Parts: sequence; C-alpha cells; structure tokens
Amino acid sequence: MGLVYAEIELINGGDLELARRNMLDPEDIKKMSVEMIVDSGSNYMCINETVKEQLDLSVIEKRKGQLANGQIVEYDVVGTIEVKFKNRRCHVDAMVLPGDSEMLLGAIPMEDMDVLIHPLKQELVVNPEHPYYVQLKMKGVRKIK
Repeated sequence: MGLVYAEIELINGGDLELARRNMLDPEDIKKMSVEMIVDSGSNYMCINETVKEQLDLSVIEKRKGQLANGQIVEYDVVGTIEVKFKNRRCHVDAMVLPGDSEMLLGAIPMEDMDVLIHPLKQELVVNPEHPYYVQLKMKGVRKIK
C-alpha cells in the first residue's frame, strides 16, 4: 500500500471556545484545510511550523518522539486543535515539525473520529459500520447489572 493523504480541516480550539462564550466573532475563528499523510503507524498528530503560526496555536509543552529511523527528537506540542474530516471531529494536541514538513494524522485522532484507511481505495474513509455517527471502542468497561 502506498501513502494515503486526506484533506483535513484544522481549527484553533481556543478561538472556538472564545466564540462559544461570545468573546470572539465566529468569522474570526482561525481555521484552514490542509493535506495530511494518514499514518496509522504514528500515534500522534503532527503539524508543521507554518500551520502553527497561521492558526496562532500556543505551545503547551515539549515532548520527545521517536522517528521511523529510531532517532529520538524533541518537539513543541501545541493545542488545542479541532480536527474535522467529513462528518467527524475531535480535539487534539499536536507535535510541531520544523518548517513546511509534511503533516501526519496519526492513530489517536483516527480512532477518536472513527475513521479508517481503505486499503483498496488507498484513502481515508468514515467507518462504514457506523457512517452516520462515531462509535468508540470502550473495551474493559462492563455494564453493571
């Protein structure tokens, strides 16, 4: 299977909250559509410095991550970002990659939005078992009788 890309909308979560409190005009919410590599082998979401600046996201902390070649690097983590794909959304923090690096949509936001990589079409799709709503896996949680 080759690389899978998806068009993802990113929205500044702080702006959303200010708009909900009527402290920011909804038209002033910073958002943008970006193309991201869909990478189920990566846990986290990664954006680049250009997107961080355009969305005016705040640095929350620094975290270390292990690259595919085994190298361990430290990056800024920003948030909160609302991530939208088709009829799905979630809120995540993201690691900031240098410059205009390609961005990654990892397994955590994919699970949270209940989306999958379709291997034949090589594209990101809404889970066909629940096309109209998100259904999360809650293993280990048992209903008390």
